[in-house]
Amino acid sequence: MSKFLSSRFSSLVPYTPGEQPRDMEYVKLNTNESPFPPSNKVIEAVNSEEVKKLNLYPDPTGIALISALAKTYNVGEENVFISNGSDDILNFSFMAFCDKDKGAFFPEISYGFYEVYAELYGVNYKKVPLKSDFSINPADYYNAGNTVVIANPNAPTGLALSLAEIEEILKANPNDVVIIDEAYVDFGAESCVPLTKKYNNLIVVMTYSKSRSLAGGRLGFAIASAELISDLNTIKYSTNPYNINRLTMAAGIASLEDDDYYKACNKNTAEVREYTKAEIEKLGFTSTNSKANFLFAKSNKVGGEQYYLALKSKGVLVRHFKNEKIKDYVRINIVTKEQIDILLAKTNEILN
Repeated sequence: MSKFLSSRFSSLVPYTPGEQPRDMEYVKLNTNESPFPPSNKVIEAVNSEEVKKLNLYPDPTGIALISALAKTYNVGEENVFISNGSDDILNFSFMAFCDKDKGAFFPEISYGFYEVYAELYGVNYKKVPLKSDFSINPADYYNAGNTVVIANPNAPTGLALSLAEIEEILKANPNDVVIIDEAYVDFGAESCVPLTKKYNNLIVVMTYSKSRSLAGGRLGFAIASAELISDLNTIKYSTNPYNINRLTMAAGIASLEDDDYYKACNKNTAEVREYTKAEIEKLGFTSTNSKANFLFAKSNKVGGEQYYLALKSKGVLVRHFKNEKIKDYVRINIVTKEQIDILLAKTNEILN
């Protein structure tokens, strides 16, 4: 870090995104992207008259997109917040609901950005251990006295809490905000959006990146009580009110109009996930019962880092984490069956 960086950030360790090497052509199974392109309606919307209006600022309220999301999720417009990807919303949430007096609780093994945000804003935080099977124990979050942040399904394990388990966490923390990060919910878990009508301390954070094929569009949204949405807007309008561009908003609306297409894509992903799980377990791997668009697996024949490096040398990228508790595992993004078959063939070569 340079001598000019504020001393406040001297010990900050930034989040590391999935690698994007350019040295050769890879089968990319490391960044949890959708293998499917955006729907035709999205492509038409982005290539429409909106392009000619790029000389004008986008609507900072995003009311057209908010209205479409409210209709899709059966909530009021006052219950929807939109922003530049779900990471942006998580960032705003740490700013809005954590401080020197109100810390954060999140799983010890989860999305790496939670710890980064806590460090960035000088927030006290507790990384709550998972159970031995990598599942979250809801009781560990009862009476937290702090802001609770849980990815559901969790990453990188893919395991999900039930709606009833999340409700118990909400009941036990009536005076604290509970943030449920549902980036992967559309691949087999149950969304807790309905609980936002019952609990005014719940924020459900969602993204277009995974299940709506718009990782490059950078669009996220949150659903919560009007009070919490107002708080998020206070942060947004105090930082960057024009944080969603015209084309992304047009794509977001068009995506909702083509819901059947995305549901079919997500169903395909879930089916390929189960196929991958069955096939890789035949090769001596064990994996968690993932409800996301990835598998979390380890081999009884080769270490996690060794397997990751061997696959990379053969043109296949998976994600490996150096955390001591999960170093034997890799996270495998579920893509097309054809690409998965390449993974399986290369795995066979490595093991033999």
